[in-house]
Amino acid sequence: MLELEWRKSSYSAEAANCVCVAVAPDGTLRLRDSKAPEIIFAASSQALRRFIGAVAMGQFDRG
Repeated sequence: MLELEWRKSSYSAEAANCVCVAVAPDGTLRLRDSKAPEIIFAASSQALRRFIGAVAMGQFDRG
C-alpha cells in the first residue's frame, strides 16, 4: 500500500473533523476526510483548481 504524507490545514488546529491532502509520487493530489480516511479522492492539481473555482463561483449551489 502506498504511504503518503498527509497534511491538514493549520486552520484546523486540533479539530477532529478536517480534510487532509497529500501529494502522490505521480504528482496527483489525494484528499480524504478525517472522519472517513479510508475513502481517498485523487485529482490532478489543475482539475482540483477548476473544481474549487466552480464551487467558489456558486456553480453547485442549489436553489
